This record gives sequence, C-alpha cells and structure tokens, in this order.
Amino acid sequence: MRQDTRSVRMRSVNKWYGQFHVLRDINLDVSRGERIVICGPSGSGKSTLIRCINRLEEHQSGTISVEGRPLEANMKSVSAIRAEVGMVFQHFNLFPHLSVLDNCTLGPMWVNKVSRQEAEEDAIRFLQKVKIAEQAPKFPSQLSGGQQQRVAIARALCMRPKLMLFDEPTSALDPEMVKEVLDTMIELAGDGMTMLCVTHEMGFARQVADRIVFMDKGEILEDSAPVEFFDSTKSERARAFLSQIL
Repeated sequence: MRQDTRSVRMRSVNKWYGQFHVLRDINLDVSRGERIVICGPSGSGKSTLIRCINRLEEHQSGTISVEGRPLEANMKSVSAIRAEVGMVFQHFNLFPHLSVLDNCTLGPMWVNKVSRQEAEEDAIRFLQKVKIAEQAPKFPSQLSGGQQQRVAIARALCMRPKLMLFDEPTSALDPEMVKEVLDTMIELAGDGMTMLCVTHEMGFARQVADRIVFMDKGEILEDSAPVEFFDSTKSERARAFLSQIL
C-alpha cells in the first residue's frame, strides 16, 4: 500500500457563525514539506480555515485529518492532533510573567513530560535558530514586537511539531520589524517544515510558497503555483486583490 504523504486533508469542510457561512465546501490537501500561503481579502475565511485544522474553531460538516489522524470532536483526538501542530498568531500570546526561556519550556515540560534540562536545552537551540538566544532571561515586555514574535516561533518549535500554522504573523508589527520575522520563517521553510501561512506579504509568498491558495467569501477560488498566481491568475477577484496590494 502506498504511504500517504499528506500532512493535511480537508474534504467538504463547512463552517457557520450563526447565519454567516464562513467556510464553504473547502477541499484542500497539503503534502508533507509543502509551504502554502493562504491569501485573500479580509473576512474571506483564511484564519478560520487554519484554525479549524487544530480545532481552535469547530467546523460543522466535512472531514479534516492531520498527519493521518481524523479530527473528531472528542478531546483525545483534538489533543493528539494539537501535539503535531504548532501555531503562531498575529499577537504573540506570550506569558508576560514568565521569562523567554520559561515561555519556551513550559509546554514541553507539562505536555510532553520532558525534563527541565532537556526542555531548556531544546529552548536554547530553537532560540538560537531564530537568532534571539541572548534574550532568554528577559521578559516579553523587555523585547520589541519582532523579537516577541520570534520567541513565539521558537516556543512553537519547542513542541517538535510536524506542521506549522501562521496566522498573519507580521500584521501587528511595525514595518521595520516585519523583515526579521519573515527572514526567520524563510529559514524555517528552507529546513523543510510543512507550513500554512495566512499573510498579505506577497514578496514572502513569491519567495517561499510552493502553492498559493486564494480565498474569497469562504471559498477557495485559486490554488496554484506562485508564478501562475501572480502572472496568469484565472480569477478576476484575485486579479483585483493583487492590483490593490502589489
């Protein structure tokens, strides 16, 4: 039997907020090692889509599987999938009362049951990877926004995820801080991490993405390679979107 190389499989996924149909029959496959950028206008369902993958949002119909595990309503299923998935949010969500090092070690120690020594060794290694290890003793309030976001990426990596989800990770940053976070993500992509990234940073999309998924009004209108999306997109809605942001 051929091994399934998909990291994520979504079939006929629908979600409503009351009467608002936010996701409409979403079908999406993500292979292991793929880097996918999800873009589209505000309110198109981008963030909701990736938040459904680790059950931060609950879909009402259709099926989702992550690393071969079906996502079901019970907490055992949800916990098993969340153990495979790291997520970086628009806002950093660091614990303000904990040092950078403790922010990074808390999850592995409590969830993965690793020793403090092992958790701290891993944390320092990943903080070095995002080029911020010297900030380990500091508290989040002592860091810039870009530094805090890099800590958030390191914290997610400390959980040893197979898949990373990024929900507009640079949108809350000052322009001069955006590059340092994108550079970190570019390096992570170069290491072969499976990534789904909701972003308006089209330069990043050109450089890193294997595929670009364009959404509008809860639907996927385009799913194509970057060169096709930027140079010959078939969707008039996508062309209008690109004309506004490029």
